[in-house]
Amino acid sequence: MDKIRIRGGVPLKGQVTIGGAKNAALPLMTACLLTDKPLVLSNLPHVADIATLANLLAQLGVQVTLEGDETKDGHMGRVFSLQTKEISNTTAPYDLVRKMRASVLVLGPLLAREGRATVSLPGGCAIGTRPVDLHLQGLEAMGAKIELDQGYVHATAPKGLHGNSYTFPVVSVGATENLLLAASIAKGETQLVNAAREPEITDLANCLVKMGAKIEGIGTDTLTIQGVDSLSGAQHSVLPDRIETGTYAIAAAITGGSIDILNTDSSLVPTFLSKLEETGAKITHLPNGFNVAGEKGKLQGVNITTEPFPGYATDLQAQMMAMMTIANGASLITETIFENRFMHVPELMRMGADISLKGSSAMVKGVPELKGAELMATDLRASVSLVLAALAAQGESTINRVYHIDRGYEYVESKLRSCGAQIERIRE
Repeated sequence: MDKIRIRGGVPLKGQVTIGGAKNAALPLMTACLLTDKPLVLSNLPHVADIATLANLLAQLGVQVTLEGDETKDGHMGRVFSLQTKEISNTTAPYDLVRKMRASVLVLGPLLAREGRATVSLPGGCAIGTRPVDLHLQGLEAMGAKIELDQGYVHATAPKGLHGNSYTFPVVSVGATENLLLAASIAKGETQLVNAAREPEITDLANCLVKMGAKIEGIGTDTLTIQGVDSLSGAQHSVLPDRIETGTYAIAAAITGGSIDILNTDSSLVPTFLSKLEETGAKITHLPNGFNVAGEKGKLQGVNITTEPFPGYATDLQAQMMAMMTIANGASLITETIFENRFMHVPELMRMGADISLKGSSAMVKGVPELKGAELMATDLRASVSLVLAALAAQGESTINRVYHIDRGYEYVESKLRSCGAQIERIRE
């Protein structure tokens, strides 16, 4: 199992080009199930989750073709052509769904096109249970009959899905995506109220419109979809990854360095950037991104509360906490999205961090410096927070179980090494 070794204390300087958003690419890929025409997606990131979903789609009958790499501003984003002439299999098995929760996004498209789907329940994961009950309730409102048996969702809609109004009791990104996909070719009008507004959902909606879907309210919390008989193919470029954007911004600030973060857009991370400026980091906008510069010993503690977009993203909580461990003063970090998203805390404390947990909040008191240590990654964002802490720490750190990082960050070692980081992967 691979490890990453880092010798910290080096201010990072240089530039990083941001790849396509994993969390946008996954639902975009499942949109190919709604049409028999080719869907060509570019700027796909080189990460493990993309390969996992491509494998699942192939098992359902999708022709997945790697069209090569598209070079843009020095970044090589993959190009996939996805065509589902016919769906040969409507079952998404446990052995694939367990690897990645986003696999449940095939449920809505399969049900809408074929009138049936059998999809494994994802189960729990390191950062919380994240149940799929909102996905199922929304599909039931559209006429689906759903039974749960032996860990599988058995869904049928023999008369097809029909439009309805569904109000999400809580904001859910995954459920919004699943219902948006299904509603695109359902009969009649569907209205999704209290829908998630994340940029990844806007990206999905814009791609569906290119394919012929009729969607109003894109970017708002109320989506109105007029179902159409069929969708066509389209070409679509995946938007930049806002979580990768924020992660490298913190890498600059936590090490007291200066990094140009390119091929991204500050509008994707509005709340994050305002909080980053509160810490004392300097942000300079560039034509194709922005620069972040920090000064060692000058960072100030800030309070954050994770919220649905446009609030502070839960996927950037662990990274900010890593930075707050060496900021001046105290910071209160409150997690409102996932119940177990403080699993990085014990590892940060092994490096000398002063963190107290109480329920869904963490009190972080800044210390003068962190010390290198042997560390264990527990989930995707926790793992990269340990990388950031190790970059700022004195001495050497080894991070184990880095397959978590590979699920969502492409070329993390080479991108950091290009900015001066002393980082290497140890393959075992």
